[in-house]
Amino acid sequence: MIKSLRQLLFPDTGTAGGSADPDSHQLAVAATALMVQLARVDNNEDDRELETIINCAVRVHEVTEDEARAILEDGLAHADDSTSLYEFTGVLNEQLSQPSKQKVLESIWRVALADDRIDKYEEHLIRRMADLLHLNHREYMQARHQAEQAR
Repeated sequence: MIKSLRQLLFPDTGTAGGSADPDSHQLAVAATALMVQLARVDNNEDDRELETIINCAVRVHEVTEDEARAILEDGLAHADDSTSLYEFTGVLNEQLSQPSKQKVLESIWRVALADDRIDKYEEHLIRRMADLLHLNHREYMQARHQAEQAR
């Protein structure tokens, strides 16, 4: 997943150093990769979670629904190859403000809440993602609260 998504993120060079100004599509790829990992962590990939991923990509990252579906399908096809969240959180940390990273975490919470239950593994992974995004506990809880309110 890392290699394939790296090509989507940085098509010119295949590395993080090649693009000083990633567009919303590249940020959507990084955020979607995190959401796919969350959807997979409980070994119960729910259609509601997958639709939520697409909706979040369209709403937050301003990609088309077709682009969001293509990003999601690629992420799902390569999800088992992923070994690290750092590559994706690093892109988001470099390019997004704290409020924007909190919006990404809110989208991740929406995916977790989509199937009407939060598995302990999902909650642990979200906490880890929040830490990697340099979000404090208050921002973590605000993102969760916003996602719960949006339901």
